[in-house]
Amino acid sequence: MNLIDFGWNEQLDKQAKALIKEEYTVGRVILEHKHIYRVVSESGEYLAEITGKLRHNAASREDYPVVGDWVIIEERPGEKKATIQSVLPRFSKFSRKVAGAQTEEQIVAANINTVFLVTALNHDFNVRRIERYLIMAWESGANPAIVLTKSDLCDNVEGRMAEVESVAFGVPVHPVSAMANNGIDALAPYLEKGQTVALLGSSGAGKSTLTNRLYGDDIQTVKEVRAGDDRGRHTTTHRELIIIPDGGAIIDTPGMRELQLWEADSSLSQSFGDIEELAEQCHFRDCQHNNEPGCSVQQALADGTLDQGRYNNYLKLQKELAYLERKADKNAQRKERDRWKKIAGDRTRVHRK
Repeated sequence: MNLIDFGWNEQLDKQAKALIKEEYTVGRVILEHKHIYRVVSESGEYLAEITGKLRHNAASREDYPVVGDWVIIEERPGEKKATIQSVLPRFSKFSRKVAGAQTEEQIVAANINTVFLVTALNHDFNVRRIERYLIMAWESGANPAIVLTKSDLCDNVEGRMAEVESVAFGVPVHPVSAMANNGIDALAPYLEKGQTVALLGSSGAGKSTLTNRLYGDDIQTVKEVRAGDDRGRHTTTHRELIIIPDGGAIIDTPGMRELQLWEADSSLSQSFGDIEELAEQCHFRDCQHNNEPGCSVQQALADGTLDQGRYNNYLKLQKELAYLERKADKNAQRKERDRWKKIAGDRTRVHRK
């Protein structure tokens, strides 16, 4: 295996040399399933588990390996197994809040160069969802690109593109049809050797079909969407890193019906810069954009230069982030108490010995 094909570079090499021991080597996580990992190194693929020490020291989910991570491993070639000793620092990560009531980060993919935000040009097309995906993409540290799939099923591709471009300032937008093989060549520059692209989108958006087209063969199972509402069932059931022949790597992910934000304050400003620029022009510095005189936001809503749906989504996402921050603070306090209890327990056991 040539790790350069998987994205290995000089910067990662410097980081690894500072951490690695002579008996260990480096690999990349290409598959994750219930804390069992498939890792690729220069000597091949291994089924891997983390060490007890790594598990013990993990303060939260983010400390565990995820697909795309570079890890230091101890290989057992005779068994085709390995033990993950540590995780190298990530240069990017796409995160969301875990589904449900729990306030905790779930890293969907790590060390990605580009995020393809995949949306189908059918009845499931939703600009408000694209706004949410953009916030999380900017927060990841990777560069977003919007891929509008199933263009062959849309009678107004130019109109849909204009809708997306009106909320995705400066972000490339690519209409494609994987079935008709239209627009696929425009995605090739993102998948040069050593580059990693993560595909993110809801069920039925066409991520697996797009992966097959980019790979050049049917390596991902594809299911038909429901005829009634164009929604699909989860085809991809786990995250997996796939090497494209003569190209880069793709991380295909399961469809996400629930995509809750995680630490995206700065990216909210980046994605909704037009609204925040209007807010700075209000007559009163503490304007709440309700009935205050000289409110530029309300004026823009009234004359149609600011879409009401976009503004409502901005307010909704603001409230969601504020709620998450309050919950995260309480969660952080609880984790700090648990950490000190663990340290105290370890010291007590050492003293008894």
